[in-house]
Amino acid sequence: MVTTERLSAAERAGFLAAHPGWSITDETLERTVEFADFAEAMGFVNRVALAAQALDHHPDLDIRWNRVTLRLTTHSAAALTGLDRTLAEMIDSFLD
Repeated sequence: MVTTERLSAAERAGFLAAHPGWSITDETLERTVEFADFAEAMGFVNRVALAAQALDHHPDLDIRWNRVTLRLTTHSAAALTGLDRTLAEMIDSFLD
């Protein structure tokens, strides 16, 4: 079940150990992914958009030609929550 409860320090450490592409700064999960070209980057962004819409949880996206930076936080909780972790896990599945 996806929760909007704040992630504990142990949950944050466990997530980072299992998902080395991500970093945590304050209450934000962040990852930058590089692709072969703009079209591939946009295909990834579209997959992220569909997943985000399904969760009703929308990341901040920065698109720079073949690089996409994602930032996840739960604004309504002013914290990093299970919702952010779930979306990040979904995003990682698109990169496998």
